[in-house]
Amino acid sequence: MQEELFGSTIKELEEVVRVNHLPSYTALQISRWLYQKKIHSFSGMTNLSKAARKALNEKYSIHVSPPVQEQLSKDGTRKYLFRVQLNRYIETVFIPEKNRNTLCASTQVGCKMGCVFCMTGKQGFQGNLSSGEILNQIISVPEAGSITNIVFMGMGEPMDNIENVLKALEILTSPWGFAMSPSRITVSTIGLMPGMHEFILKTRCHLAISLNSPFQEERQKLMPAEKAYPAVAIVKFLKEQSIERQRRISFEYIMFRGLNDTPRHVKGLTRLLNGLRCRINLIRFHPVPGIPLQTSDETTIQWFREKLNEKGLLTTIRASRGQDIMAACGMLSTQF
Repeated sequence: MQEELFGSTIKELEEVVRVNHLPSYTALQISRWLYQKKIHSFSGMTNLSKAARKALNEKYSIHVSPPVQEQLSKDGTRKYLFRVQLNRYIETVFIPEKNRNTLCASTQVGCKMGCVFCMTGKQGFQGNLSSGEILNQIISVPEAGSITNIVFMGMGEPMDNIENVLKALEILTSPWGFAMSPSRITVSTIGLMPGMHEFILKTRCHLAISLNSPFQEERQKLMPAEKAYPAVAIVKFLKEQSIERQRRISFEYIMFRGLNDTPRHVKGLTRLLNGLRCRINLIRFHPVPGIPLQTSDETTIQWFREKLNEKGLLTTIRASRGQDIMAACGMLSTQF
């Protein structure tokens, strides 16, 4: 079976070059063909010798594949379906805006975390994506050339697949890779602290944490991972790392009617996040089949934002996009 090269770091390419007795500079040449010139056949790597191209073609593959299906929302959002390992599938969302174009990428097939408001969580877990499968979403959508921002907020928990996510981030942000600014990449998590620790040490990308309640018992009912990684411990960890001076920290807060949208929650958030430089993104809950929760009404969402801003917590409301094609926050799933 041929070894896959797309998704390899420069160190891994250097090892490929070494074991095949090629000149050391060949690793950098290959990385530029793969990630900058977007050439995905060895025959197209014209500054490699014919002998090198032949040797590489016999042992290695470059698997880059287009989406197998797409859906267009009335608001211009596009959702793409990609086939990955063992004929499984993931979804990826392209969100065009006036001053930016954001790609929402997946990191796993399904998810282990079991958050009660999330369609991906209801699907269960089928596997981790490789670094190449993560990057394939970014280069294979038709709008690849116009992407300005990337958010790892699609299917799966990025910190539960931290090795492959870090490889993808290294390739995206390195000068030998896509050379993208870390400030244009945001990685979301429910707060898996071992993965967060590695992420903080090895990247400068922005961090978004799914919070949804400042109270332990309430958050645990929504997000079972609260039991192992309480919000209080997550905030303490972030304060100790002082990472807000290195990157933006945001907290994702889905608004549930009558559940987490009261004055008590404003006070709880103020206490929890006191002393941490961060922002809060309020997100409307998007109804999905089999989930009885409802979103807060617009008046309450606006009031909640104003009260948090008054308390000194920078708070914004995220626009809902792609809801009519099941592409909005929490709606991604490939459970047929």
